[in-house]
Amino acid sequence: MADLRSFDLNLLVAFDWLMRERSVSRAAEKMFISQSAMSHVLQRLRQQLEDPLLVKTPAGMVPTARALALIDPVSVVLKEVEGLIRAPAPFDPAGSRRAFAIAATDYVEALLLPKLAPRIARQAPGVDIRFKRTSSRFPLEALEQGEIDLVLGFEVMLNPPKHLHCLALFDDCMVCVARVGHPVVNRELTLEQYIGLPHIMLSGAGSGSGQVDSWLAERGLERRVALTVSHFLSAPLIVAQTDMVMAFPKRTALQIAQNQPLQWVPLPLDLPDYAAVMVWHPLQDQEPANRWLRGEIRAACVELTD
Repeated sequence: MADLRSFDLNLLVAFDWLMRERSVSRAAEKMFISQSAMSHVLQRLRQQLEDPLLVKTPAGMVPTARALALIDPVSVVLKEVEGLIRAPAPFDPAGSRRAFAIAATDYVEALLLPKLAPRIARQAPGVDIRFKRTSSRFPLEALEQGEIDLVLGFEVMLNPPKHLHCLALFDDCMVCVARVGHPVVNRELTLEQYIGLPHIMLSGAGSGSGQVDSWLAERGLERRVALTVSHFLSAPLIVAQTDMVMAFPKRTALQIAQNQPLQWVPLPLDLPDYAAVMVWHPLQDQEPANRWLRGEIRAACVELTD
């Protein structure tokens, strides 16, 4: 018998039908080919397996001992192959116990989770969502190895590799946040007033400069960063109790102002809007569970814009 490299595995499908029907003509009908074509297939099977397989008798076509010994193993192999190539089963959120890992900025986490968490709780009570904070470096290795399922954040800051899938979720812009009753900030702010105020800056590393500083530096200007914090939640609490100001994404500023005595005004800087994006690996593009989670995140973002 020839080895597997030269064996046409499609012949096993024909063998299965021949053994079921014990007739060349009926097996040909099941495979939607002509009787002469099926006769040719049977001849190839006989050559490959070095056995007559089906023998004409007065009672009809009868399998040989070799054929009978192959019937069950071939049937098992074909069922396993069929299971491998069949489209994956739809994801069942209601019955799933899956855990998802999402790398996201604290901004996206604070903005999105209040909308996303109730959706997940209603539709998939057994599903766990684990948010991990992204660092300054895009977590490509973790995404490739399946340690995280999605990455969320501002595209300009994530700068995801081009071979990954990237979907825009919503836009946002930066505004200046100050306490209600601030002696300088009131509805609008000039550039001169802005750079003359003490600022708070958020930096995970506790140092460095941000987009605002880069914009000012290009114009030969500089602001005074009086306080650098490493945690997102502490910043608005400090702003609410001091005359320091801070550049915040507008959506977050609106959210925080509901619970703190804060106001926001447009930044007197010509900064572009920021696109919040969702990034995933091509290997996960058609994976049912990943597709479901992406759909829920998109739906939650629609609620943000309503």
